[in-house]
Order: sequence, then C-alpha cells, then structure tokens
Amino acid sequence: MKKTLSILLALLLTGMLAACGNDITNDSVLEAAPSESQKEETTTSEAEPPTAELISTEPEFDLDAGTVTLNNGVSMPILGIGTFALSDSEAEESVYWALRDGYRLIDTARIYGDEAGVGRAIRRAIDEGLVTREEIFVTTKMWTSDYGNGDAAINASLERLGLDYIDLMILHHSQPENDVAAYKAMEQAVADGRLKAIGLSNYYDPDDFDRMVNATSILPAVLQNETHPYYQSADRKEHIAQYGTVLESWFPLGGRGNTQTLFNDPVISAIAAAHGKTSAQAILRWHLQDGHIAIPGSHNEKHIQENFNIFDFELTPDEMMQIAALDKNERLGDW
Repeated sequence: MKKTLSILLALLLTGMLAACGNDITNDSVLEAAPSESQKEETTTSEAEPPTAELISTEPEFDLDAGTVTLNNGVSMPILGIGTFALSDSEAEESVYWALRDGYRLIDTARIYGDEAGVGRAIRRAIDEGLVTREEIFVTTKMWTSDYGNGDAAINASLERLGLDYIDLMILHHSQPENDVAAYKAMEQAVADGRLKAIGLSNYYDPDDFDRMVNATSILPAVLQNETHPYYQSADRKEHIAQYGTVLESWFPLGGRGNTQTLFNDPVISAIAAAHGKTSAQAILRWHLQDGHIAIPGSHNEKHIQENFNIFDFELTPDEMMQIAALDKNERLGDW
C-alpha cells in the first residue's frame, strides 16, 4: 500500500513539474516574440526610403529689396536677365547692359552656348566698377548629356564663366536614368564651395519632383519651369512650397513668338494702361507679386531697361485676381 502511494505521489509530482516547465517556456516565447504592432512598425521603418530633411526656411519675397530668401538661407534677386536663344556675343552685350541698369540676377545654361559671353560681361562690369562679384547672382544649368559626369560638368561651367563659384546650378531636365547622380554631384559641389544653391528645371510632374527629393539630401532651392499668365502652375507652386522651393519662370512673357498674344490680351492691356506701364511690365510685376522669380530674355537695350522698371508700382488685389482668371493651363513652349 505504501509502495503504491509512493508511486502515485511520484507520478503526481512529475506531472506538476512538467506543467510548471511548460508555463515557463510559453512565458519566455511570449516575451521574446514581437507584437503585431511591433512587427508593423519594424516593417514600415525598414521600407521607408531616405528623404531630404525639411529644414527649409520659408521663401520670403521682399518686393522693396527685390530679393527672396531661399530655403538654404541664400538671398536671390527676383528679377533677372535670361540669355536663352542669344549668341555668345549677344549674351555678353545683354548681360553687360543689364548689370549697368541694375539687374543682379543672370540666367544662362551650358546648352545655350553663351556661358563664356556671360562671363566676359561680368568681368567687364566688375572691372568698370559697376558691381562686385558678391552682388551678382549667376545661375547656370547642367545639360542632360552631362549627367553621367556631373562633377566635370560643374567644373566646365565654372571655367567657361571664369568664376570661382556659381550661385545656383540647376539640372536642365528630368532624366530618371541618371539625374539623381547628377544632383548628388551638385550636392558635393555645394559642400566644397563651388556652388551656393542647387535646383531643378522642367520637372512638371509632382511625383517626379518628389522622386528627386526622396533620393537626395539637399532640397531644391528653385524649380525653374515655364510660367506665365496663361500657364500659372498654381498647383505645382503649392506642391513645392512644402519644401520651401521657389518657382522661377522661364518664358515669363510667353516666349518668343507668343509675347504679342499676351501683350494684346485685353485684361493685361487695361491693367498696364491703368498704371502707365507696358504690358510686359504689368506681367512681370504680376510674377513678382505672385511669388515667382522672373528672368525675361532680350537683346534689345530699351526692353532690358523697361523690364527692370517695375518696382515703382503695385498691382491691386483685384488686378491680381483678374490675371489669375486668365490661366488656361496652356504651355506655349515645347521644352
């Protein structure tokens, strides 16, 4: 009997120990396994691509000073001279006239073939004491065929311009196969002082713009796209505002072959007449008040002077609304 009780007691004790062992093992598994929320958090974190930090300064347009503070803190003039479709010698003349008449923003590009002429005009204006290098803001653009070796393209533009640094360099067009690499070359040039600011041009799709932001480190300071009263890009401007990026207008007057269409628009003509200004001056003033940098191009000395004479009047809120109503979402350029 005692033997039987001993056996039963031993069996009972073994079962209790086994049960305790199972409880300990299960508790350990529960503590080690991540919760569903932890699993989801880990997966999401690993899947998110690196993005440029939103460290931007809100663009601040100062219409009295004629400048805007870019998202990297650099001050940029809001009205400049463009050199598209000018020969090298024409660009030299136009840029010299512009600097003499008060312009401080110059826009050129490698593909324009006039960087050397722009550089000569800058040196002439400096040599004559009209301006200092620090007062001039020079923009150029890297062409798509140069994206494969962005660093060499930057150095080549510096050499053609005859400058130690470029204030703003822009990728001229979207080219997904290698524009990120070209942009990163510009980022490195910012780090070593060859460039002061960088940006993009002809990126019309918001997703395409975001692709660049998410793949790089420095936020684009400027997006240079076609913009004018018939193609106002309001949605695009709103999208890039989250990055502190400023919209800069090429073809601000509609572009060669289309300017008269805008100039003769009855709304624009009436607004210009009310201020004793030309249609071109009214349109350029609209650009500045609407928060765009404008770079009208010209090789006409009188027009260059007139285009700059827009800081002595202001469009009324009603006039701004009238021009806003002209938007047709219609591009006139073919770039």
